Parts: sequence; C-alpha cells; structure tokens
Amino acid sequence: MDLQHKVVWVVGASSGIGAALAREAQARGAKVAITARREAELAEVSGGAMLVLPADVTDAAAMVDCASTIEHTLGPIDVVVIGAGAWNTMDILSWDTDAFAETVQVNLVGTSNAIGAVLPSMLRRRTGVIAGITSPAGYRGFPTVEAYGATKAGMLNLLEGLRAQGNQHGIHVTTIAPTAVRTRLSSASRLRLPFSIDPDVAGRAICDGLERERVEIAFPHRMALPLKLIRMTPVRVWPALADRLTRDR
Repeated sequence: MDLQHKVVWVVGASSGIGAALAREAQARGAKVAITARREAELAEVSGGAMLVLPADVTDAAAMVDCASTIEHTLGPIDVVVIGAGAWNTMDILSWDTDAFAETVQVNLVGTSNAIGAVLPSMLRRRTGVIAGITSPAGYRGFPTVEAYGATKAGMLNLLEGLRAQGNQHGIHVTTIAPTAVRTRLSSASRLRLPFSIDPDVAGRAICDGLERERVEIAFPHRMALPLKLIRMTPVRVWPALADRLTRDR
C-alpha cells in the first residue's frame, strides 16, 4: 500500500510518536487528519498542511463526528492509527482508583471509540486499515505501571481479536509495538530500556510497516524480540526481574 493520496487519521497526534507519524505520512503524500485534546499543539504539528480536529478520545460521539468530518473533507478514511495515551504512576501505598480509571478510559475505551468511529465506513467499503500503538508494558506486569500496562495488554488482546474478525471483511488490523522511544510518556515511566530512538525514527518505521501491510510493526529491532521473550519468564522469577528493569538509576 502506497500512502500517497491515502486518507490517514492519527488519533493522539499532539506530540511524540503520533506527531512524528503524522508528519511522516504527510511527507509521503498522504492526506492527514490529526486529533488530540490540545488544539494549539495540533496546529503546530499540522503546520497548515493537515486537517486539525481537536477532540477527547473518551467521547465516543466526538470521535464519530471527527470521522464524519474527515470523510466529507478529505474522503473515506483509509488508515486510522490510534495512539492516544494517558500515563498514571500507581503506588501500592496510596492506590489511586481515579487515576487507574482515567488511564483505562483514555487508552482502552478511547481505542474502542476510535475503532467504532471508522468501522461502519470500512465495513461498507470492505477495505481499510486499523492500527493501534501498544507497549512492552502490556507484555508483563511492571511495578508502578499497573494502570498503563493493563490497558496496553488489553489493546494487544483487542487488536488480535479484531484482526480475526476484520480479515473476513477486508479490514487489515496492525499492531504497532514500539519498545524504546523517547517521548513524554516514556520519560514518566520507570521502565528503562536500551537502544532508545527518537519519535521521527519511529514515525518512519510505522509508515514503512503500513506501506508493507504488516500485521505487526515492532521497533527498534534490537529490542523487539528480547522484550517479547520476557513473556516466557517463569512467574516466580518475574517479580525480581521486573523490579530490576524499573528500578531508578
């Protein structure tokens, strides 16, 4: 799939990976629409070259309105990339149920809202790409990352199930699995990973993967396989290893 002239909607595009992806897709000739809550930051990302649609991903009706506006302005959505993300550190000594719920609403329910906004048109046309940005935090449980990790584990499951259904209706589902990208969210995490890359590199990797129609886009390559293998770590061994990976240095 050549991204040139394709309509690409990036949800969660005000900074980090989403912003870099939007710029890269636009540079490749795509017609790009971007959504996030912060309109000023979206305008900066757009540089006047993208359709800016500020909205809260937790508002299902607002997401449907965004999808409708894109279709009437740019044409039917060919690709949606869902990367809206919230991060709340969890502390066992002062467990914050509101913070946990907020993370679930943005990361997991928000993903469902974006999917629900594009599915009707894609099903009618029997074509389209739905891509979601996950995280290694979804592979295993990390201390202080319980809220974020639970949502990313849920996204992995959601996308896998959606892929099985989508294949029957011409819809391609892609899991985007960045493992070490320098963003605001990653700087808030205690998870320390080597070989970190800048968002611009991530944006190119995602666009390359979308054009090659991959079902999973994992990067950087030196970290993708080792992090997948942590899912095989014995349950009794994992707590000590997780603590070592997240311990402040």
